[in-house]
Amino acid sequence: MELLPRSPGEFGSARYWDRFFRQRGQRPFEWYGAFPELCPVLHKYVRPRDKVLVVGCGNSELSEQMYDVGMCEDIVNIDISDAVIRQMQERSGSKRPKMSYLLMDMLQMDFPDAHFQVVLDKGTLDALLTDEEDATLAKVDQMFAEISRVLQVGGRYLCVSLAQAHVLKKAVEYFSQEGWVVRVHQVAGSGDKQQFVLPVFVYVMTKFRKVSGSAPQILEFCPEEQDKPMRLESTERLVAAVKDRQHYALLCSQLSKTPCREQVSLDLCDKESGKPRYTLHVVDSPSVKTSRDNRFAIFIVPQGRETEWLFGTEEGRKQLAASAGFGRLVTVALHREQHYDGMAGIQAELSGKVMELAPPGLPARQQVPFLSVGGDIGVRTVRHRDTSALSGEYVVEDVKGDGTCYFRRLVFLCNRNVVQSEARLLPPTALPGQKKRRKEKKPSPSEPPATIDKSYLCCEHHKAMVAGLCLLGGPDPLPGALLAVLVVGLGGGSLPLFIHDYFSQARVAVVEIDPSMLEVATRWFGFSQGDRMQVHISDGLDYVAKLATEAPAQYDAVMFDVDSKDLTVGMSCPPPAFVEKPFLQKVKTILKPEGVFVLNLVCRDARLKESVLATLREVFPLLYTRRIEGEVNEILFCQLSPEGQRDPTELGARAQALEGALRQPGRPWDSSYVLAEMLQAVRIL
Repeated sequence: MELLPRSPGEFGSARYWDRFFRQRGQRPFEWYGAFPELCPVLHKYVRPRDKVLVVGCGNSELSEQMYDVGMCEDIVNIDISDAVIRQMQERSGSKRPKMSYLLMDMLQMDFPDAHFQVVLDKGTLDALLTDEEDATLAKVDQMFAEISRVLQVGGRYLCVSLAQAHVLKKAVEYFSQEGWVVRVHQVAGSGDKQQFVLPVFVYVMTKFRKVSGSAPQILEFCPEEQDKPMRLESTERLVAAVKDRQHYALLCSQLSKTPCREQVSLDLCDKESGKPRYTLHVVDSPSVKTSRDNRFAIFIVPQGRETEWLFGTEEGRKQLAASAGFGRLVTVALHREQHYDGMAGIQAELSGKVMELAPPGLPARQQVPFLSVGGDIGVRTVRHRDTSALSGEYVVEDVKGDGTCYFRRLVFLCNRNVVQSEARLLPPTALPGQKKRRKEKKPSPSEPPATIDKSYLCCEHHKAMVAGLCLLGGPDPLPGALLAVLVVGLGGGSLPLFIHDYFSQARVAVVEIDPSMLEVATRWFGFSQGDRMQVHISDGLDYVAKLATEAPAQYDAVMFDVDSKDLTVGMSCPPPAFVEKPFLQKVKTILKPEGVFVLNLVCRDARLKESVLATLREVFPLLYTRRIEGEVNEILFCQLSPEGQRDPTELGARAQALEGALRQPGRPWDSSYVLAEMLQAVRIL
């Protein structure tokens, strides 16, 4: 039985619809959106005393159901198919005396002006607007003009639609330009009974008198889970909001049918602000043997720990899912701009939503466990937020790490999953010889301490960069040696601070292009300048070029730890200009003959990385590399003389000797910081 048209244009043909309804017989045909799902929206805009016009009624039961539940009785139904009108008159004539069915073309209606309070369209616009040809658009304009003519001021045009982008855009633009208020509702789905994967929407166009001049557009969107509409500033934003909902519905449908081969990521946004509140990653583990109790779980990543390898990388999340022993694990990262009411509050907020991401075959009432580290959601306190002209918006925040330690972090919000700088915080203690006062207030468990632990390097790549200093000098490199060190890239200042504090005769020059970062490092990370520590606000490229001309061969060590602001390049550290051959020649010029150039390289592009390494080999005959486990960082140690080459065992011994010299009585030293381990794993390139 052929029920579909040969071409989309036949949707506007009375002959096609006559044939369609004769072949279908008495069975009602609902394009989409059954009455139980549409009823909550219709109740808002259809009053019992309203006179309602249904255009393109077909043999849908919608009008009959509205009549039977008492929503409205004065309903006029029109259609261009004589067959369906006669069919519907026979079906409803005696049962519903106040409702009528008329053979009429909605493009040329016989009703007087301002005759109805409501015009209802269920799929008719979608059927008519099958393409964007001029003839089709002219028919749609005629349809809209007729609907506008027969509606009273204050009346509502309710259009039930799948909201294809071109259909929604056409309707919104037409009526908003006429001065109407436009609101789009997403209709709540009906679970397994829903016929369409895509969600159904209702456009609500409220007629106002058109005023002269340019009146502001009123465009609103109501997602299915909230009653309060969101105001949007443009048609494009409204279409994008609807498209996001459609993509989410398709994603949920896909996840409910088949395991996902690749990790799926999505944001759930706050109802009020529209800003991301949760970031979800869906991870399937085919190797896990599942039973009824381990098919699905939710893992809440503690606040501030979303950047750690286990939670912040695809490989880490795979390992987490496999070790947790669940077939599908959804990791949930919490955003710093949001407030959360503990694990119980998060569970209540997410329970309904995450079930939409459940694996195939999970029973609807299956209890899903919520997991976390230590059973809590962590602690995050934003200490400072500002915007830099060069680095964009950034935050300084204190977070609780694993165990009882707290850390202070600098994060650029343009790349919020990367910690730019980090320092450990010391617990509050009385100064030596100072007695605690009886009424001294105990620190709150949720209030992090504020003293910076300058002896601790949080970043593994900083530890490796410091260990590289053992390449300097003779057989016994000591911290007391006179050293001249240039560090390009300040951040929070922990790397130059450590070198300054632990190498007592070192003179450290720091180059930082962003003056805001010097203020952040000084105010929030315990950084300070002095006789042996000077910061120069300058572009590192210009500063090194000037030194190469005016003061060559003056530094024992040059260290690059500078990030790139261009996120489109596959190398986030350093900017590409810092590893071009002419500039590396200038770096070589300012190094002493036995000096070392230490570079923090973060490059995900394999070809680009090989090109960088090849350029470095052209300038520096001796090149060592140290990969940082679990991170993309790779530390490169570059020297001018190949005669000074040492194997990893010798480098480890030199690093151990340096560490022994740095561990002086009365000076704090973190037991986890083993310099020898940093250099025993180097490779010679």
